[in-house]
Amino acid sequence: MSNYLAVATVTATLQRELQSVIGTDVPGATAFMHRPDAPANMPGAGVNIFLYQIAPNAALRNVDLPTRDSDGPARQRPKAVLDLYYLMSFYGKENRLEPQRVLGSVVRHLHSHPLLTQQMIRDALADKAYSAYLAASNLADAIEPVRFTPLGLSLEELSKLWSVFFQTPYTLSAAYRASFVLVEEELTPQSALPVLQRQAYVLPFNQLVIEQVSSDTPPEADPRITLSSTLVLKGRGLKGPLTFVRLGDLELPPQTPPPDLTVSNTQISFPLATLTTLRAGVQAVQVVHKLRMGNPAADHRGFESNVAAFVLHPTITVSDPAGVSQKKVNGVTLFAATITVKFVPNVDKSQRVTLLLNELNAPNTRPSHDYSFAAPKDNGIPTPSTPPIPLDTPTIAFAISGLLAGDYVVRVQVDGAESLPDTDTDKNSPSFRQYLGTPKVSFP
Repeated sequence: MSNYLAVATVTATLQRELQSVIGTDVPGATAFMHRPDAPANMPGAGVNIFLYQIAPNAALRNVDLPTRDSDGPARQRPKAVLDLYYLMSFYGKENRLEPQRVLGSVVRHLHSHPLLTQQMIRDALADKAYSAYLAASNLADAIEPVRFTPLGLSLEELSKLWSVFFQTPYTLSAAYRASFVLVEEELTPQSALPVLQRQAYVLPFNQLVIEQVSSDTPPEADPRITLSSTLVLKGRGLKGPLTFVRLGDLELPPQTPPPDLTVSNTQISFPLATLTTLRAGVQAVQVVHKLRMGNPAADHRGFESNVAAFVLHPTITVSDPAGVSQKKVNGVTLFAATITVKFVPNVDKSQRVTLLLNELNAPNTRPSHDYSFAAPKDNGIPTPSTPPIPLDTPTIAFAISGLLAGDYVVRVQVDGAESLPDTDTDKNSPSFRQYLGTPKVSFP
């Protein structure tokens, strides 16, 4: 561990160590710390130590990730791992080769003693020159000692480095890297309880795909899906250790009636009749394989198929028109009435519901008449004749008007899903696969 004083402590310890060496090798030489572009501050013979760059240590920059859990509390101390880059420039009388002598002394010492030991750091912190502002440093307790390595800078790199110092003449110099320096945040992280039992699970990847959604209706009948249908999902890889089916907001567990899922690797089927919370319209279905793991065992998210869509069509029962009235407009008799429709499944007030009337057996001399009437909405002004759709209802009363006399097939649309007129399914009947004209209403 080392706090924010670690960088300054490295520089101070380095200066103190070099001072003890070059002062012996070159009498009168000193180790000092100034900017290279301030020559007036340079004493006589000696070495100037200047920290010109820091950089994240490439090998250890991500050693502390992640430091916090999803809720924010720290799980370990954040650590910045740095490399320090020093420029050492050498001064003295050239005719006495003092810069070169000091250079040789520094290179020899950093090659034979490249590490800053704990004792070196403690001696520097005890020095009166640094104790006033570095006494709180704890670099001596760091896990790894700081190591100095010479950098083989080319002439071009040296010229670029010295060009940073405006109008400063080049001086004999060498560059060293100190790595690594660990700077930690001083906080107490929350520690989790130790793991008593480790459990590892290795599973092959399973790709499950829904390729088709249909009902089990025989080919001669209408293939559209209603609440009385058995839904059939066809695909591949559908069977797993624990196979669930998500249908809208529902999640159907395996082998737990209702509904009773019949599951194979290529097909899943189940009846819709018991799923009374479904509503007519577009529905989304997905197959999910859950994994039972842990001690005690619990279901975990596993593999999921693509999301397939199908249309759930409503079925209806129509009562005879009530409150029938008529009036003549331009010599033409027009009828008005209330038609009550019972829905399976129920209709919710948020759904768009439309009543459709199509004329039966229209003469060939004119097109058949057709009409549409929207279900009343809750606009804040309900009337006795057209009450708004309740929150969850099986029946809706439609107020219709302006109808010509005739027989009309009744259909409805619920969120775009249409009800099915009755169809002849008898293969021996001359009207096989034709509409039977029911349910219908007649005027007059």
